[in-house]
Amino acid sequence: MRRLLPARLASLLLLPARLASLLPLLLLAACEGGSGPSPLPVESVSASFPPHGLAEVILIDAVDPLPLRIAELIAPDGRVTMADAIDVTPQPGFAGGQNTGGDPTGGGLTDLTLPDPIAPGIRSEGRLLITISKAQIPLPDPVAYRHDWQRYRIRLEFGTPPGRIETRQIAAPEPTPTSG
Repeated sequence: MRRLLPARLASLLLLPARLASLLPLLLLAACEGGSGPSPLPVESVSASFPPHGLAEVILIDAVDPLPLRIAELIAPDGRVTMADAIDVTPQPGFAGGQNTGGDPTGGGLTDLTLPDPIAPGIRSEGRLLITISKAQIPLPDPVAYRHDWQRYRIRLEFGTPPGRIETRQIAAPEPTPTSG
Protein backbone atom coordinates (compact mmCIF):
# COMPACT_ATOMS: atom_id res chain seq x y z
CA MET A 1 0.00 0.00 0.00
CA ARG A 2 1.45 3.28 -1.11
CA ARG A 3 1.51 6.09 1.39
CA LEU A 4 0.89 9.64 0.14
CA LEU A 5 3.00 12.50 1.47
CA PRO A 6 1.19 15.45 2.96
CA ALA A 7 0.93 18.35 0.47
CA ARG A 8 3.14 20.63 2.57
CA LEU A 9 5.96 18.09 2.75
CA ALA A 10 5.70 17.41 -0.99
CA SER A 11 6.00 21.15 -1.78
CA LEU A 12 9.08 21.38 0.49
CA LEU A 13 10.71 18.50 -1.39
CA LEU A 14 10.08 20.28 -4.72
CA LEU A 15 11.58 23.57 -3.48
CA PRO A 16 15.23 22.67 -4.33
CA ALA A 17 14.19 21.72 -7.86
CA ARG A 18 12.37 25.04 -8.28
CA LEU A 19 15.39 26.97 -6.99
CA ALA A 20 17.70 25.05 -9.32
CA SER A 21 15.51 26.02 -12.28
CA LEU A 22 15.99 29.70 -11.36
CA LEU A 23 19.79 29.40 -11.26
CA PRO A 24 20.32 30.01 -15.02
CA LEU A 25 18.16 33.14 -14.82
CA LEU A 26 20.16 34.45 -11.88
CA LEU A 27 23.41 33.79 -13.73
CA LEU A 28 22.13 35.67 -16.79
CA ALA A 29 21.10 38.60 -14.61
CA ALA A 30 24.55 38.64 -13.01
CA CYS A 31 26.16 38.85 -16.46
CA GLU A 32 24.31 42.10 -17.17
CA GLY A 33 27.44 43.91 -15.92
CA GLY A 34 27.91 47.15 -14.07
CA SER A 35 28.55 47.75 -10.43
CA GLY A 36 24.92 47.78 -9.42
CA PRO A 37 21.97 49.93 -10.29
CA SER A 38 22.62 53.48 -11.40
CA PRO A 39 21.69 56.13 -8.88
CA LEU A 40 18.17 57.52 -8.99
CA PRO A 41 17.69 61.22 -9.63
CA VAL A 42 17.03 63.36 -6.59
CA GLU A 43 14.95 66.52 -6.45
CA SER A 44 17.04 69.45 -7.68
CA VAL A 45 16.88 72.70 -9.65
CA SER A 46 19.86 74.33 -11.34
CA ALA A 47 20.55 77.20 -13.72
CA SER A 48 23.66 77.35 -15.90
CA PHE A 49 25.09 78.36 -19.23
CA PRO A 50 25.62 75.59 -21.76
CA PRO A 51 29.19 74.29 -21.82
CA HIS A 52 30.83 75.04 -25.16
CA GLY A 53 27.47 76.27 -26.39
CA LEU A 54 25.40 79.34 -27.02
CA ALA A 55 26.44 81.99 -24.52
CA GLU A 56 23.21 83.97 -24.71
CA VAL A 57 20.86 81.42 -23.14
CA ILE A 58 20.40 80.17 -19.58
CA LEU A 59 19.58 76.49 -19.14
CA ILE A 60 17.26 75.38 -16.35
CA ASP A 61 17.33 71.73 -15.24
CA ALA A 62 14.70 70.59 -12.74
CA VAL A 63 14.03 67.19 -11.21
CA ASP A 64 10.87 67.42 -9.14
CA PRO A 65 7.60 65.55 -8.60
CA LEU A 66 5.81 68.55 -10.19
CA PRO A 67 6.35 69.64 -13.80
CA LEU A 68 8.02 72.98 -14.55
CA ARG A 69 5.44 75.22 -16.26
CA ILE A 70 6.95 78.73 -16.12
CA ALA A 71 10.58 79.90 -16.06
CA GLU A 72 11.39 83.62 -16.03
CA LEU A 73 14.55 85.70 -15.78
CA ILE A 74 13.88 88.80 -13.65
CA ALA A 75 16.20 91.77 -14.22
CA PRO A 76 17.11 94.21 -11.41
CA ASP A 77 14.70 96.79 -12.89
CA GLY A 78 11.82 94.26 -12.85
CA ARG A 79 11.79 93.38 -16.55
CA VAL A 80 10.80 89.76 -17.10
CA THR A 81 12.09 87.46 -19.85
CA MET A 82 10.09 84.25 -20.28
CA ALA A 83 11.61 80.91 -21.25
CA ASP A 84 11.21 80.29 -24.95
CA ALA A 85 11.21 76.50 -24.54
CA ILE A 86 10.21 74.15 -21.70
CA ASP A 87 10.47 70.38 -22.15
CA VAL A 88 8.78 68.16 -19.57
CA THR A 89 9.27 64.40 -19.22
CA PRO A 90 6.82 63.02 -16.63
CA GLN A 91 7.68 59.69 -15.03
CA PRO A 92 10.58 58.75 -17.30
CA GLY A 93 10.85 55.03 -17.90
CA PHE A 94 13.59 52.55 -18.54
CA ALA A 95 13.79 49.04 -19.89
CA GLY A 96 16.50 46.44 -19.81
CA GLY A 97 17.15 42.79 -20.27
CA GLN A 98 17.70 40.36 -23.08
CA ASN A 99 15.57 39.54 -26.08
CA THR A 100 15.60 36.45 -28.29
CA GLY A 101 12.30 36.98 -30.12
CA GLY A 102 13.81 38.28 -33.36
CA ASP A 103 16.80 35.91 -33.36
CA PRO A 104 16.39 33.11 -35.96
CA THR A 105 18.99 31.05 -34.08
CA GLY A 106 17.00 31.24 -30.85
CA GLY A 107 15.78 27.67 -31.00
CA GLY A 108 12.85 28.17 -33.36
CA LEU A 109 11.07 30.65 -31.11
CA THR A 110 10.48 32.98 -34.05
CA ASP A 111 7.98 30.51 -35.52
CA LEU A 112 5.74 30.78 -32.48
CA THR A 113 2.80 33.15 -32.51
CA LEU A 114 3.11 35.19 -29.34
CA PRO A 115 1.00 38.15 -28.23
CA ASP A 116 4.14 40.08 -27.32
CA PRO A 117 7.02 39.96 -29.83
CA ILE A 118 9.63 40.33 -27.08
CA ALA A 119 8.11 37.78 -24.71
CA PRO A 120 10.83 35.11 -25.13
CA GLY A 121 13.44 37.34 -23.49
CA ILE A 122 14.18 38.39 -19.95
CA ARG A 123 13.07 42.00 -19.61
CA SER A 124 12.47 44.50 -16.88
CA GLU A 125 10.79 47.86 -17.09
CA GLY A 126 10.26 50.64 -14.61
CA ARG A 127 9.03 54.21 -14.18
CA LEU A 128 10.42 56.91 -11.92
CA LEU A 129 7.87 58.82 -9.87
CA ILE A 130 9.51 62.12 -10.74
CA THR A 131 9.35 64.70 -13.53
CA ILE A 132 12.39 65.92 -15.44
CA SER A 133 12.00 69.44 -16.85
CA LYS A 134 14.37 71.51 -18.99
CA ALA A 135 13.95 75.16 -19.97
CA GLN A 136 15.88 77.75 -21.97
CA ILE A 137 15.73 81.46 -21.15
CA PRO A 138 17.33 83.81 -23.71
CA LEU A 139 19.38 86.71 -22.35
CA PRO A 140 17.71 89.95 -23.51
CA ASP A 141 20.91 91.98 -23.01
CA PRO A 142 24.04 89.83 -22.49
CA VAL A 143 26.28 92.86 -21.76
CA ALA A 144 23.95 94.19 -19.03
CA TYR A 145 23.62 90.69 -17.58
CA ARG A 146 27.43 90.28 -17.40
CA HIS A 147 27.80 93.56 -15.48
CA ASP A 148 24.95 93.01 -13.00
CA TRP A 149 24.26 89.23 -12.96
CA GLN A 150 24.28 89.02 -9.12
CA ARG A 151 21.06 91.08 -8.98
CA TYR A 152 19.14 88.93 -11.50
CA ARG A 153 16.79 86.21 -10.26
CA ILE A 154 15.06 83.25 -11.86
CA ARG A 155 11.44 82.57 -10.93
CA LEU A 156 10.10 79.06 -11.52
CA GLU A 157 6.54 77.80 -11.29
CA PHE A 158 5.90 74.09 -10.83
CA GLY A 159 2.60 72.21 -11.04
CA THR A 160 -0.51 72.01 -13.15
CA PRO A 161 -3.77 73.74 -12.17
CA PRO A 162 -6.08 72.88 -10.52
CA GLY A 163 -3.52 70.83 -8.60
CA ARG A 164 -0.75 72.03 -6.36
CA ILE A 165 1.30 75.00 -7.65
CA GLU A 166 4.70 75.98 -6.24
CA THR A 167 6.67 79.14 -7.07
CA ARG A 168 10.39 79.22 -6.32
CA GLN A 169 13.16 81.73 -6.91
CA ILE A 170 16.76 80.80 -7.52
CA ALA A 171 19.88 82.87 -8.15
CA ALA A 172 20.90 83.56 -11.72
CA PRO A 173 24.08 81.75 -12.81
CA GLU A 174 27.44 83.46 -13.03
CA PRO A 175 28.40 84.15 -16.64
CA THR A 176 31.16 81.96 -17.99
CA PRO A 177 34.22 83.69 -19.50
CA THR A 178 32.73 83.27 -22.99
CA SER A 179 29.07 84.02 -22.10
CA GLY A 180 27.52 87.42 -22.43
